[in-house]
Amino acid sequence: MNRLAVAALFALLPLTSQAQITFEEIDLAAAGVQPQVVEWRRWFHENPELSNREFNTATKIAEILTEMGLEPKTGIAGTGVVAFIEGDKPGPLVAIRADIDGLPVTEETGLPFASQAIGEYNGQEVGVMHACGHDAHIAMALGAAKILNDRKDELSGTVMLIFQPAEEGPPAGEPGGASLMIAEGLFEPDMPEAVFGLHVGIGVPGGQFSTRAGPMMASSDRFQITVNGRQTHGARPWDGVDPVVTAAQIVMGLQTIASRQLDVTAAPSIISVGRIEGGVRNNVIPDSVELEGTIRAFQPEMREQIHIAMEQMARSIAEANGATIDWELELGNPPVRNNAALFEQMTPALEWAAGSPLVPLNPQTVAEDFSEYAERTPSLFVFLGNWPAELDPSQQPTNHSPKFDMHEPYLENGVKAFGNMVVTYLQEQ
Repeated sequence: MNRLAVAALFALLPLTSQAQITFEEIDLAAAGVQPQVVEWRRWFHENPELSNREFNTATKIAEILTEMGLEPKTGIAGTGVVAFIEGDKPGPLVAIRADIDGLPVTEETGLPFASQAIGEYNGQEVGVMHACGHDAHIAMALGAAKILNDRKDELSGTVMLIFQPAEEGPPAGEPGGASLMIAEGLFEPDMPEAVFGLHVGIGVPGGQFSTRAGPMMASSDRFQITVNGRQTHGARPWDGVDPVVTAAQIVMGLQTIASRQLDVTAAPSIISVGRIEGGVRNNVIPDSVELEGTIRAFQPEMREQIHIAMEQMARSIAEANGATIDWELELGNPPVRNNAALFEQMTPALEWAAGSPLVPLNPQTVAEDFSEYAERTPSLFVFLGNWPAELDPSQQPTNHSPKFDMHEPYLENGVKAFGNMVVTYLQEQ
């Protein structure tokens, strides 16, 4: 019997002797709430706001939750919203998380509800768009909240609803995102036993789910290396110290760390230089050159090893050329690591929601601050395919594209997934 057949059988039977809610009931409820979920998604899509500026978004979320009879708490990490659905029966606390910020992208979808919003990013006026599907995440979490709240007399436990700002990263110099919500007491006094998150896109076939146990998404750290030389005429390089040549050697040297200093059989890693800047004229060797880039890793120990090796290599190459460096490291998101037990437990719930087996998934080198929750309590993060099933996702606009869109019928799958995972956990404890 394959997994899908097991899921079907599993859903028709009580999850425990006290279970009340079946996957079939959630299917019917999700179909009933789908028109409202679509309406919510379109409102959020048309009214996106940048990270740490999600004021109207937070107000709208709080209004919807209040209409459900819940008592949302606002202002957490600036614009975060949290609410609780308290079941009538005793049981554990679990959480659903949705991110709520848009991106500095000018929309090109041509949708009748396309964003016309304008914001400010890095001192520039920019278009604002939900180019990564956060509008869909909000709507699906609200749909699941409606279903679960309508059945709270059958729930054995409590559901925390987390609507998180600034997943895309707060503005320079500002704190924000999951880490700030946690710092401001999100998990105090009670820590959820499990946190569930969902993200649309990332190349998954339409309407299907993909996830994996263990490392799923990479850590993301920013580095900057300033190579300090001594300015001189380009025709007389021996009169100075050339930071351009030194910087070039450092770039090439950094690429050998992943291939020659790390165990490539343990996990992949990436060091990418995305910016090189220095000099103002063709015949002047400058005083300094800046290198800026990103580091991706899946294991905490390997992540730390990369940091140490990069600084050592840059300093050694600079010293060999008579130059010096200034080293700057900005720690970003830890790697997303899914709890293995949750992965096994939730596989039937996800397969039932999609009507198909889970899609195999390789570790993804993109990053997500859902990892902050996973660092503290068992968590599971899942991808949902967002393009119509007949389309090849590899040929469609990707997340962060101005043409990115959500195939709205699959919102129902996301609502079912959230609902199935919550009731599975609460009713199996």
